[in-house]
Amino acid sequence: MSSTVVVGLDVGGTSTRAIAVTLDGERLGVGRAGGGNPTSHGAARAAGELLAALRQALADVDPDRVRAGAIGLAGAGRLLADPAGRTAFDDAWRAAGLRCPYAVHGDALVAYASGAASPAGTILVAGTGAIAARVHELRLDRIADGHGWLLGDIGSGFWLGHQAVRRLLAALDTGGDPDDLGRRVLTRLTGSTEVAARTRDTVDALVQAVTRRPPVELARLAPLVVDAAAAGDPAGAALIGQAGAHLAATVSRIRPAGDTTPLVLGGGLLTGDTPLADAVRAEARRRWPDAPLRLAGDGAAAAAWLAARDLPEVTDPTALHAPIVRPPA
Repeated sequence: MSSTVVVGLDVGGTSTRAIAVTLDGERLGVGRAGGGNPTSHGAARAAGELLAALRQALADVDPDRVRAGAIGLAGAGRLLADPAGRTAFDDAWRAAGLRCPYAVHGDALVAYASGAASPAGTILVAGTGAIAARVHELRLDRIADGHGWLLGDIGSGFWLGHQAVRRLLAALDTGGDPDDLGRRVLTRLTGSTEVAARTRDTVDALVQAVTRRPPVELARLAPLVVDAAAAGDPAGAALIGQAGAHLAATVSRIRPAGDTTPLVLGGGLLTGDTPLADAVRAEARRRWPDAPLRLAGDGAAAAAWLAARDLPEVTDPTALHAPIVRPPA
């Protein structure tokens, strides 16, 4: 099977990653390009980034060896429902020299597959936004949250930043001095820890600093909350605790108590050594004590594994997971 090659892509809003790998797990090429999400960048630009990443990954690979491919993409359903977008991706696929079929999967499924081979389980992703999904027979079965910053994403990076600014504004409204977390936020948004003699001037400056940027950029303040909590700041620790409880509650909407299938944690807030990751793991162990906890890994490799599963020569897809995906311990 070492002559058979599969291709996987992990397409996000800021980067596109591609990998060409054999069924024995030999990585023949990798590629990286800019953001390729057609929802945020448009189909033509997204397809261009897809092609750039594919060409890098296939630089030393005969495209005729590639038997299957898969793309992990946020908003996969929108691409599949858009003839123009799908045509742009088809054209990019062929321009890379590929003649094999490819599948498009939601990024939540690919994130799950990057951490677990079991056909049933749950994925929780927390980064800028937050979403949980139930997986059944390696298909997304039920989804909770992922509703965007205006209506949901509770416990996400946006939520942490939003809550931190609201706490600071409340303290200023009451005439109090900012605490440690408040000073961090004040400095990031205004460039100074100083509160003006007329407090309302500082409040107005804060409001203007936030409202003149896209709302989702409040997620950039999340690391301040994480760092404050890590330094022992009570306000930061309280927000992290609330976020962890919210994220676990989101999972509980779609995952029964006592479920023993894998729970995969993904996204920048949950895969690193952070207080929020610790809080979510603690909540998960309390609610699902017998469930294995896994971390999401290489999304492009997971997409390649999903592509390989359907090849006729693959009789044991689970056995392919470790060599192709190489999930983190």
